[in-house]
Amino acid sequence: MSEPKQQDGGLIEALDQVLEERKSQDPSQSYVAKLYLKGLPKILEKIEEECRETIEAASEDETDHLVYEVGDLWFHTLVLLHHKGRTGADVLQELGRRFGVSGIVEKASRPVKEKAE
Repeated sequence: MSEPKQQDGGLIEALDQVLEERKSQDPSQSYVAKLYLKGLPKILEKIEEECRETIEAASEDETDHLVYEVGDLWFHTLVLLHHKGRTGADVLQELGRRFGVSGIVEKASRPVKEKAE
């Protein structure tokens, strides 16, 4: 596979395409296919692991390890999105909707979630 173009969201589009293709691949030949086969609990376990590793890397003075761990975290969240039928492009669209809007204003505009009793 050639390296995807990294401009104008091209990398996200390429990752979205690959992650969809992995759904139909042999789990013995593809790490992502194996994650899909093991399902949501395994995918969430990987995200939890990557979150911990990102937090640990953030405490270091050097930042290359942090970038590496955030890459792992982003990748596994993309796997989760695809497992749930969504894409990285969906997230970019949501971020685009929020761009230029105060975080305080955006959060206040969200519907109130009812608490479970």
